[in-house]
Amino acid sequence: MMVIVTNNAPPRLRGRLAAWLLEVRAGVYVGTYSRRVRQRIWQQVEAAIGEGDAIMAWSTTGEQGFDFATTGTNRRMPVDVDGLKLVAFRAAEDPPAGAAREPKHGPDDR
Repeated sequence: MMVIVTNNAPPRLRGRLAAWLLEVRAGVYVGTYSRRVRQRIWQQVEAAIGEGDAIMAWSTTGEQGFDFATTGTNRRMPVDVDGLKLVAFRAAEDPPAGAAREPKHGPDDR
């Protein structure tokens, strides 16, 4: 199973996600796909997210039972702590206008 949550996503991306996944709430998409299809969907999200942000979580067989990837600017940042992926918060201050976007964190080959 995989879940994608978007904030401030362009209408075109929202429509594309709704075609592949079930939109259970505004900006929340759920589905079950193979690793390959999941990666292709995530590529579409990264390419079309614009000024928004998104997170994708999916089931794995690892210690936590899930993994996740993020794209766009958000206060919550994934951080690896001794092999566990946790979430850290950035400072509440707004980034300066024209600041570079944070690096993308994509799904691995699990």
